[in-house]
Amino acid sequence: MRYNVDGKGFYGEFGGAFIPEMLYANIRELQENYLRIIESEDFRKEFKYFLKNYAGRPSPLYFARRLSEHYGTQIYLKREDLNHTGAHKINNTIGQILIAKRLGKTRIIAETGAGQHGVATATVCALMGLKCVVYMGKLDVERQAPNVLRMRMLGAEVIPVESGNMTLKDATNEAIRDWISNPADTYYLIGSVVGPHPYPDLVSRLQSVISEELIFQLQEHVGRNYPDFIIACVGGGSNAAGSFYHYLDNHDVKLVAVEAAGKGIGTGMTAATITEGTPGIIHGSRTILMQNDDGQITEPYSISAGLDYPGIGPQLAWLGKTGRVKFEYATDDEALEAAFRLMRFEGIIPALEPAHALAALGKIKFSENDIVVVILSGRGDKDMASYIKYLENRSCKTPVNINM
Repeated sequence: MRYNVDGKGFYGEFGGAFIPEMLYANIRELQENYLRIIESEDFRKEFKYFLKNYAGRPSPLYFARRLSEHYGTQIYLKREDLNHTGAHKINNTIGQILIAKRLGKTRIIAETGAGQHGVATATVCALMGLKCVVYMGKLDVERQAPNVLRMRMLGAEVIPVESGNMTLKDATNEAIRDWISNPADTYYLIGSVVGPHPYPDLVSRLQSVISEELIFQLQEHVGRNYPDFIIACVGGGSNAAGSFYHYLDNHDVKLVAVEAAGKGIGTGMTAATITEGTPGIIHGSRTILMQNDDGQITEPYSISAGLDYPGIGPQLAWLGKTGRVKFEYATDDEALEAAFRLMRFEGIIPALEPAHALAALGKIKFSENDIVVVILSGRGDKDMASYIKYLENRSCKTPVNINM
């Protein structure tokens, strides 16, 4: 079974480049040059330099003793939250900014939901001295205010988007419109494994540093270079794609992707694309997305701004359809409970996105000897307002239940 992209930009029936004519030249330029660039010795050397000395890689693989005791298995956390800017997003933005410079682009645009990709993009633009414009849904601007301030402090122009439900989908729409209007000098630094080919493959390759590190870190920790399970949250899916990348052909490794169920499956307030979606085209690729019978996108919902997206990367859609990846989902409340469990057991405050991955630990049957890697894709300082609100609401009812 082929799990990676083919020569036409497809993963099985998903992928491709369904784009407006005015974007054809830009996409074609990237398609023709991205592999040549990222496989060149000078790119690899520069990419590794910045990952190590600027981003702080390799990110630690931490054995979570108390969490392991709670679930009766061996749980390791891949600490992407300890990267510069506080998430896995910096891996991708460093790589793409180096590509943009090699293509002669002087203006960078990006979309962001939770703000972590926006912060990471603003960071590398400041590093490289390039103009940065970040599109962000107005709702996300309000609920992710600390990250908006960071972007502006770093010199980025943050443009609130008031169309649609004012979240990640709508920010992506506006970024694409900008690129259509400014094709010559602008590079669209996309934040996930979504969009037209080659973006899903490009971002997967740049994020594959996560699974590349797991190989030698697991060898050091447990005496073998693969785990029994890798669990990662999924919105578009970049941290999952990067974490699964080097293990796709090793079927001894069970790959688990966790979507945001919001208020619950069937409530109409969810972002569980695989569970509730159907095949269609969104943002330039054929994948699985949430839509009605007329093909109109159904607005997603999640307490997590980074998972509040109505589609999923085409590779992950294919991995789900073939059964290579098992999809789970977690509601807002389940993610919040899991986040506080990690705080109280391990002294780590996660972002709401990986809190969904942590919530899946209670949904899967493990043996006591299983090696389980959970990708802690971001830190939780951006989500303090949500955590404080949850604590205030719980204090009026029952205490946070970390023993579930």
